[in-house]
Amino acid sequence: MLEIEGLEVRYGGIQALRGVSLTVADGESVALIGPNGAGKSTTLNAISGLVPASAGRVVFAGMDISRNAPWDISQLGVVQVPEGRQVFADMTVGENLLLGQNALGSRDAKTSLDQVYSVFPILRERDRQLAGSLSGGQQQMLAIGRALLGAPRLLLLDEPSLGLAPVIVRQVFAALRTLKESRMTMLLVEQNASQALALADRVYVIDGGRIVRSDQSAAFSGANALADDYFGRRDINQNVEGGSR
Repeated sequence: MLEIEGLEVRYGGIQALRGVSLTVADGESVALIGPNGAGKSTTLNAISGLVPASAGRVVFAGMDISRNAPWDISQLGVVQVPEGRQVFADMTVGENLLLGQNALGSRDAKTSLDQVYSVFPILRERDRQLAGSLSGGQQQMLAIGRALLGAPRLLLLDEPSLGLAPVIVRQVFAALRTLKESRMTMLLVEQNASQALALADRVYVIDGGRIVRSDQSAAFSGANALADDYFGRRDINQNVEGGSR
């Protein structure tokens, strides 16, 4: 479904990605984890066309999309749930959700509004409420629901647990597990390594803009072992992530 080959991104004189290569198969859930500033969010934004690649290729469903505009990429079925939710605060929950259908282009809808409400019942209750008045967790559910209405063939998730209370994190990841069971193809950037390892089929570790390890999630004996290997024996759930670019 997705193949990235030798991807490089620069911000002025700063090289954010250095030859990143990874793949995501159809129906697979893949996590991308690493320390702050490692290049995780930059990788997702390069896939979505939000930042230009200085070298390398992004191939989606056999098509090179490395130079495509973001709106064209979304209408091919690559739909991103951005870090920080980025809901339209002065629009209602229902209006925010329906905006997700702009990503359909000429493709057929796969998820109805009722189906989104069945995954996130609180959104049905808040349908007429302004999105800016929702809690952080509810806004995250709204951002995911909005993406689902765009019929993603590949769902990109950038830090879905960032800033959320533990009970809300569990609710969000329960919904993501439901999507995984439906064979939704997902690439996840996540600060909570234990949740990422539990959800993903495979894991890539990125550090300094380079992929330093990739393996089946089962090959990682636990979050603390991953921290020992790559990040100097820190508590990975607190220190591996958090607003990385």
